[in-house]
Amino acid sequence: MGARTQAQRDEMTVEIGYALFSAAFAAAVVFGAIAGPKLMFAMPYAVERGLLLAAAAAAALVFPLRVVTVLRRFSRETARRGLPGQPSQPGRTSPDS
Repeated sequence: MGARTQAQRDEMTVEIGYALFSAAFAAAVVFGAIAGPKLMFAMPYAVERGLLLAAAAAAALVFPLRVVTVLRRFSRETARRGLPGQPSQPGRTSPDS
């Protein structure tokens, strides 16, 4: 594979940033949704602790899942578009020939 242009590197950087930011936001929402009742209602200590552990586990699962989903989608879109100037089929000399 040839060298990437500055625009391609910038696009990748923005996509990685978006993946991390949206994953952090999704994890925070999931954590808040699960642990939120702890702040609203009086509960026994064991239940509060269980809610916090469940919320942390769910957030820890959501974060990498979101990052992988966003970056896979980006990878598929990039592959679908193809690199400019690259033949669409191996062995061909010009694009779409």
